[in-house]
Amino acid sequence: MGHMIEKLYVIRAEPRGIAGAAVRAWRGPGRERDLVVQSLKAAGAATLAWAVSGWWLKDPVALMAPWVAVVLVQATVYRSLFKGLQQLVAIAVGTLLAAGAEALTGNTLASVALVLPVVMLLSNWPRLGDQGIYGPTTALFTLISGPVSGLTVSHRLLQALLGAVIGIAVNALIFPPVHLRNVRENLSRLARGTEEMLTGIAAGLAQEDWSEDTAADWRRLADQLQQRQESLRSARLWSHESLRLNPRLPWKSRRNLPPLPSENEDQRWGSIVAQVGAVVDTMIDIADENRTIPTPDQQPLRDYGRLLADLASACRVRADLICLSSAPEDAHARLDEALDSVERRHNALHKQLTDERIVSAATTAVLGTLLIQAQNIWHDIAPETWPRATAGA
Repeated sequence: MGHMIEKLYVIRAEPRGIAGAAVRAWRGPGRERDLVVQSLKAAGAATLAWAVSGWWLKDPVALMAPWVAVVLVQATVYRSLFKGLQQLVAIAVGTLLAAGAEALTGNTLASVALVLPVVMLLSNWPRLGDQGIYGPTTALFTLISGPVSGLTVSHRLLQALLGAVIGIAVNALIFPPVHLRNVRENLSRLARGTEEMLTGIAAGLAQEDWSEDTAADWRRLADQLQQRQESLRSARLWSHESLRLNPRLPWKSRRNLPPLPSENEDQRWGSIVAQVGAVVDTMIDIADENRTIPTPDQQPLRDYGRLLADLASACRVRADLICLSSAPEDAHARLDEALDSVERRHNALHKQLTDERIVSAATTAVLGTLLIQAQNIWHDIAPETWPRATAGA
């Protein structure tokens, strides 16, 4: 019953999500508007390719041109060119092998059985990337869509070339995509998500009744952080690609582009996410009754939660410094204050764990591991210029 309720919630939430995306696309620049622009460009490229090949030239295999054009309106101009070359090679190989098999056997069924295993293997050639699948599909279209002759083969290849030229031209000349904004947005989501993650764990540890289910929820949130990190890597790649071969950005005008956060920040937050994941793994081991790991005393765990809350505050200020186009004037002072609080909390907890009169040996062993993980997060958050960025416990 609960699973059905969850599915109904998702079904009801989807229309709200679509409506929200439409509103954001209407209001201003963003991922949603970029998606709308690219979709309209792909549709326009396919329409133009069909108008040229099917309506004007009346080619018997006019389908190839809009089919190729719609696929080649990619996220970047460079990717359109690169994918276009891969796709043309795949289409040429599939078409020529199909024509050769038909000439050899004179039978469509025998030709399909002969050529498909070969082109399916060739479709996995790394140099063709994800465009390799167009080899087998083109071979099938060539064999089953009508008589195979030198004329139809040449028309198919020319139509593929026409579609590639139209798709690449539309993508390059009409609002060529520049994905600089996506890096800042994805880095911001990763940083904010890390802050929320630490805040959630801190709130859970403040309650004595947190359980294995609570730790499992933290694990799901940590996995979401990993997905955001992958999105950041993809956005960084797109930002580099979108500057290559882009007629919208001549070399002189690139000096006026808004600065991007340093790639060092990607590594910084990737390291923080890894340490947060390690904290969650330790919490899962603590909550698992089938493990031999002893359960620590509740008071040190609550103190550790307060340390994570201080780290979350430092994450929030650090995120403001790198993710906002203009950071608040007092941001550096707030970061120093947050890091001072982290250091005091960390040192107090470390001193507590080394006092056998206060905590048990089992608690010291488990909390010591958690304390090292928190210290790694602390040192990753701290800027290189912070006086105690490399301070020991």
